[in-house]
Amino acid sequence: MDLNDTMNSNKHLIQKIGIMVLIIAAIAFFFYFDLGRYFTLDYLKQSHEQFTRIYSQHQIAVIAAYMMIYIIITALSLPGAAIMTLAGGGLFGLVTGSIVVSFASTIGATLACLVSRFLLRDWVQHKFADRLKTINEGIEKEGGFYLLSLRLVPLFPFFVINLVMGITKIPILTYYWVSQLGMLPATIIFVNAGKELAKIDSISGILSPGLLISFAILGLFPLTTKKLLNWYKAKKEL
Repeated sequence: MDLNDTMNSNKHLIQKIGIMVLIIAAIAFFFYFDLGRYFTLDYLKQSHEQFTRIYSQHQIAVIAAYMMIYIIITALSLPGAAIMTLAGGGLFGLVTGSIVVSFASTIGATLACLVSRFLLRDWVQHKFADRLKTINEGIEKEGGFYLLSLRLVPLFPFFVINLVMGITKIPILTYYWVSQLGMLPATIIFVNAGKELAKIDSISGILSPGLLISFAILGLFPLTTKKLLNWYKAKKEL
């Protein structure tokens, strides 16, 4: 390794350490000052009228502030995304709320993926190169279909998907548009529920067992379709 390589390696390491310190500091700030109390269903219900009044006077500013907070929460994998989605429905209505939440959540998820990739992928890929070979090949061929299936089934924590997919080689552009598409159904359901905040007793009550089963079936559809197409293509070539 020559001098330039050594300097670039050290610079890369310093950048990683800097980003890691900023992330840890931001998370520590969130929990130390108990900011999580502002991302609860009770607080949202109590403050709904006040937020609605502010929004009626400063629509653009409120949407911008809302998106910034949502992106930060999602990018740092902090608790509160579900409450923010409900708040989007309560403030902006179904159409505007769905659009705003969709872009904010996807941008935040993509940033989380990028952070995971920058901090962890090289180490993980080097450390477990042999074990990840098959996974890398699968992601390269069908990564979009796997990601879409994971996004459509709200049983898997989205922050886990962000971090895990970050250590794979899925293209970021693919990650972005597939995530936006895959998260949209659940986003619309939560935003729509947010329009009736007074009737919501718990977040878990929004997703009924029947709805979860429907999502699971929907989540299997992309991969199933892909497998059937591959089977049909192989059979036709015989």
